[in-house]
Amino acid sequence: MYPWWQTTSPDPSVWYKEVDIASKLPPYFRHIIIESHFLIQAVFSDPQLSRARIMLTQYYTILTIIDDTFDRYASLPEAEILANSLERCTPDHAMDNQPEYLKAVLNFILDTLEDFEKELRSEGKTYSVEANIEEFKAAVKAYFEHAKWAHAAHLPSFEEYMEVAEVEIGVPRLVKSISVRGRLMNDITGFEDDMSRGQLTNAVNCYMKQDGVTKQDALRELHKMVADTDNIINEELLTTAGVSSLVLKTVMGLAQSITVCYNGCEGYTRPEGKIKEYMTSMYVDQIRL
Repeated sequence: MYPWWQTTSPDPSVWYKEVDIASKLPPYFRHIIIESHFLIQAVFSDPQLSRARIMLTQYYTILTIIDDTFDRYASLPEAEILANSLERCTPDHAMDNQPEYLKAVLNFILDTLEDFEKELRSEGKTYSVEANIEEFKAAVKAYFEHAKWAHAAHLPSFEEYMEVAEVEIGVPRLVKSISVRGRLMNDITGFEDDMSRGQLTNAVNCYMKQDGVTKQDALRELHKMVADTDNIINEELLTTAGVSSLVLKTVMGLAQSITVCYNGCEGYTRPEGKIKEYMTSMYVDQIRL
């Protein structure tokens, strides 16, 4: 990675090579450790937040592997056993008879979460890990619900689809809007890739079926919804009181990273083009002073 990164904080690709999850799984999942770290620069941009960048990169890696396991490779029974094990943060009794790749996925995730807890325990900050694990479980539940729909080739109503995509209803309006924005932009830009893999359960298809409209009409309406979330996010950032400016800055950075990732293409899965140019600019090309 780029020189100043190497001299100021750990390289996430070193961690990725050390855990060597790639050698333990079939080649079904996306190797996007650097792409994840690049997008996280917008979330935690200050130099002193290098550890947060590393940990969030690791967390994104966990979520990506779960998503790809459910979406691209696992049978529905395998996905259910993995989801049950992650809900308890311990292997399901049925895991003993499962394929080695599934055991490797579970062990990788549990080991990484345990590393988070160990790293923060000495600072008395394990509460943040505990809270994050509860949100993690909610995300896994949503991924599995999506997997059930996909395996059954079921198209829920658009509202039902988005309710699951938002993970939880009782979250702040700002957080909910960012969640909706990310889901819609992901589904808009990833629609053709989903269809090429036979994955019908997508916001575009759900909207087309529910309203009886063409793909072009559905895309136009979904883009309007994305614009609406922009307005809500801006309003909430300007009017929210009693919240640390650092928290609001982090949320704003997350919204910006979504824009960069899904601006005209699914940059997280296919980082060619602009995303590749951005990463080259950040990690390779040096600014001469």
